Amino acid sequence: MTGWIVADWPAPDGIVAGTTTRNGGVSDGVYASLNLGAHVGDNPSAVAENRRRFVASSGLGVEPGWLPQVHGTNVQFVGEAPLSEADAVVSRGEPVAVLTADCLPILLCAKSGDEFAAVHAGWRGLAAGVVHATLTKMQTAPGDLLAWLGPAISQSAFEVGDEVRAAFVDKDARADASFLPNERGRWQADLYALARLQLEAVHAVHGGGSCTHADASRFFSYRRDGQCGRMATFVGHEKIRSTA
Repeated sequence: MTGWIVADWPAPDGIVAGTTTRNGGVSDGVYASLNLGAHVGDNPSAVAENRRRFVASSGLGVEPGWLPQVHGTNVQFVGEAPLSEADAVVSRGEPVAVLTADCLPILLCAKSGDEFAAVHAGWRGLAAGVVHATLTKMQTAPGDLLAWLGPAISQSAFEVGDEVRAAFVDKDARADASFLPNERGRWQADLYALARLQLEAVHAVHGGGSCTHADASRFFSYRRDGQCGRMATFVGHEKIRSTA
């Protein structure tokens, strides 16, 4: 059975959501074992089997479309066109997912359960406005949405330079509280806090308690390991669950 973390949010009945761990797949080496990223140099047949196991154990029933993520603000709606370069995807039926290995994955779901989205929010995307772009793309008003913050690199492990801090603080002075100076004259950035600022119009925000960098047994981490696999953070309507 592939391992995954169930999103701890009060989503409506019938919604399945969470983040996979690195465990339960067939990849080896730096990709061991449940790598779901086809763009990182892993054996394509291993990735295909990992994705099959993920779909079977998640309860989604069908494989989500995989975005070519580029750390930008483009948002796609499932069904309007073939998925192309984007960092967020919105759906009113088909499951959606994003791939990460330190960047922050954000899930959004209408309290009614009839619309949801997945967002890839690294610091570049957050600073550029991918959260706002996604909320604007959705038909559901922010006040009727729930959000869940999946596993990402924590503040203690995420050192950045002045240019990263300026990218946020120049747009919103409140972001200053999300950066702590360190002894090297740089900054420790809190992606979770930065995202919560941008999600303040959402009805409720949950999650945000994991660190991909610190937990090598469960998570891939690009900053920790360099070449590595990717986890999927997903949301959709639950179908028939099977074993993998």
